[in-house]
Amino acid sequence: MIEICSTVLSIFFCLRFSNKSYFNFKNNILKILGKFILYVLIWVYMIFKQLFDKDSSTFTYLISRGVGRELAIIDPVYNEIPKYLKILSELNIQLVKVIDTHIHADHISGMAQLKKLANCISIMGEQTSCEIVDIKVKENEIIKIDELELMSIYTPGHTNDSYCFSMKDRIFTGDTLLINGTGRTDFQNGSSDEAYDSLFNKVLKQNDEILVYPGHDYNGNKVSTIEKEKKTNPRLQVNSKSEYIEIMENLNLKYPRMIDIAVPANTKGFVDGKLE
Repeated sequence: MIEICSTVLSIFFCLRFSNKSYFNFKNNILKILGKFILYVLIWVYMIFKQLFDKDSSTFTYLISRGVGRELAIIDPVYNEIPKYLKILSELNIQLVKVIDTHIHADHISGMAQLKKLANCISIMGEQTSCEIVDIKVKENEIIKIDELELMSIYTPGHTNDSYCFSMKDRIFTGDTLLINGTGRTDFQNGSSDEAYDSLFNKVLKQNDEILVYPGHDYNGNKVSTIEKEKKTNPRLQVNSKSEYIEIMENLNLKYPRMIDIAVPANTKGFVDGKLE
């Protein structure tokens, strides 16, 4: 398609104009057109799947440039691995990167097991204490999956190693921003102070139309937007950091039932039903 459009424009410009300035203009137009068409093709043929683990209410995301290409998984759940492998096989896709947004306390991550099965690269933020990470990204690093790109955003608060990952039209917010909620901050070196800064100075600074894909949902929601969360998320309707901190410190949430199992497993790595 790119070649056809370029040829048509070239013929037009050759017939219509002859001086050097117009030929330079033509070349610039062709470059812009080529990039635009490539961008459209990437998003038209991109494979994007949002999967849900009912037991932990966790969302997992599969992202690929297309059938037969490379794929990345964000926040995989150990018990759901057979489902992921079936999708990989059906689409003839190679798993190359597995990403956890933070060390999870409510489920056992599938990262270590997928590393073993697919020989893929594991990625987390540089602040993590996870011992099986191949690449520890810093703020604003680019993670490539073929032509697709994820940008890392350091968003401490829920935990001290929490990251979000953004694409051109969407952001994967982990437990930092939920639909009509935000991640709790009362364990794993969490901080309501830092959570406020991460939310209001980073995540909510994204364009209003950006799609929000959270790490969990407990009410049947799947996706939101930055604009909608700004307007309707009850925890974001505050006038100051101190007001947000007061809300978070008075949630009186139950102790996570899986935390004593999940945190050690996700720190050491959980493979074949046992710690690494």
